[in-house]
Amino acid sequence: MIRKLSLVSLAAILVVSSNMSWAYDQELAASYQRLFEPVTGAKAGKGLHLITPEVLVEDLKKGKQFVAIDVRTPREFGIFAMTLPGSMVIPTNEMFRSENLSRLPKDKQMLIVCKSGTRATAVATALRHIGFDNVSILKGGYMALNKYLDPKTANAPVKAAK
Repeated sequence: MIRKLSLVSLAAILVVSSNMSWAYDQELAASYQRLFEPVTGAKAGKGLHLITPEVLVEDLKKGKQFVAIDVRTPREFGIFAMTLPGSMVIPTNEMFRSENLSRLPKDKQMLIVCKSGTRATAVATALRHIGFDNVSILKGGYMALNKYLDPKTANAPVKAAK
């Protein structure tokens, strides 16, 4: 009898605790739904605000300005970093401190960069979610930029508009 009661009690506890673990913040989920609504089909990259290395280089050649924000670790950006005017280095784990958020421009286009684009995507998505609409991501990060950019590409004339 005690064994049956123990099993029933254990089953009840498991059912109750499993229901609690599936609870989520519905308001927060709705806000993410609004954020990710434009991320669909062939335009998913545009909805995420991804910029390919090719588009970045062409935009820079045309005079478009970006404030590059490198979100890699200090050891990574200590070896090399973006040199665009106004560039900043703020590691991912320090980005959302109030003193760092206050450093971010609200009137200029920000380009979030990291090694492969993974951290940049997470940071940029969170920044957009808290109200920064001027955020783009370098698709593929420094790896993709390094693969694309060489002296010939860097010094080629601006491509004609299609």
